[in-house]
Amino acid sequence: MNINTNSKIIRWGILGCGNVTEIKSGPAYQKTEGFQVVAVMRRDAEKASDYAKRHNINRFYTDADALINDPDIDAIYIATPPDSHKFYGLKVAQAGKICCIEKPLSPSYKDSLAICEAFQEKNIPLFVAYYRRSLPRFEQIKNWLSNNDIGTVRHIRWHLSKPASPLDLSKEYNWRTDATIATGGYFDDLASHGLDLFTFLLGNIKDVSGISLNQQNLYSAKDAITACWVHESGVTGSGSWNFSCSTREDIVEIFGSSGKITFSVFNDESLLLLNEKGKTELFVENPENIQLYHVENMRNHLLGKTIHPSSGQTATNTNWVMDKIIGNI
Repeated sequence: MNINTNSKIIRWGILGCGNVTEIKSGPAYQKTEGFQVVAVMRRDAEKASDYAKRHNINRFYTDADALINDPDIDAIYIATPPDSHKFYGLKVAQAGKICCIEKPLSPSYKDSLAICEAFQEKNIPLFVAYYRRSLPRFEQIKNWLSNNDIGTVRHIRWHLSKPASPLDLSKEYNWRTDATIATGGYFDDLASHGLDLFTFLLGNIKDVSGISLNQQNLYSAKDAITACWVHESGVTGSGSWNFSCSTREDIVEIFGSSGKITFSVFNDESLLLLNEKGKTELFVENPENIQLYHVENMRNHLLGKTIHPSSGQTATNTNWVMDKIIGNI
C-alpha cells in the first residue's frame, strides 16, 4: 500500500450517502482527527448535492467508479445495501485503497470471503462497521468477563423479537426483507450485530445450527429463526429471533459459574451484573454518532497504535455463522 498513514490526513469518500450516514456514521469520519471526508457519491444528483452541502463536503459524484478512482481519495466507506458490497468492495481493493464496509459484509459467507481475500492479497486494511465492538458499554461487559466477575462463563442466550412494521404490513418493497438480498430478512440486518458481538466477547463460534422459516408470509425472507452454537472456548449459546411477535424484546443473558450479566444489544439500557457481591447496575451512554469510537479505532489502527476489533476476517466469520443458522451452507 502506497499510503503513508502515519504522516498525512486520510481523505475519505463515502459511497452511498443514505440514512445510515446522516448521524450514525458520516459525522464520525468528520470528527475523527486525521480523517477528512472530501467527497460523497449517490446516484441521485440532487440528493448527493444536498448531502454534500448540508455536511460541508466539497464535492459529490453520481458515478461510483469516479469516486473510487479519484486520486485525491485515500479510503472509501461503502454504505450501500449489502447486495452491492462485493461489487464495490472488489473495485476498491483493485484501486488499492483503504476500505470500511457497512455490515453485514455481504449477504453470504462466500461473497464475504471473496471480499476479504481481495484485500488480504493486496495487504490493504479492510474494516467492517460492526461498531458495537468499539462501544464503551460492550467493552465494560468484556472487562467483567475478563475479570471473572461471573466466574467461568457457561452459556449465552439472546432473544430478539418485534412486531411487523407498517412497511411489512403494506407489503411494499423493502430490501431488508427481500430474500434475494437478505435470506434471513431482519435477522441478517439485526442479528448480525449481536452474533458478531458475541464472538468479540466470548471468542469464535466453532459449531452452529439453526431452524428458519417464514411464519407470517408478508415478504419473501425468513421471519422466525432459532439457533444453538458452541464457542471454541466451550461456552454454549442459544438464540431466537422473531419478527412477527406482539411486543419488542431484546435481552441477552450471559451465565457464569458464579454470576450472570444481562444487557440489550440495541436498547440504551443499563448493564446488569449479578454475583456473590450483589447487584451492579451500570448505564454507559453511547456517543451521538454511534460509530465514532469505531471510526477513531480505524485511525488508531492505521497509526499502528492498536488492532481494530472489526476486520474483514471477523466479519467473514460472522457471515459463516449466519449462513449456517439459515441453512445456506
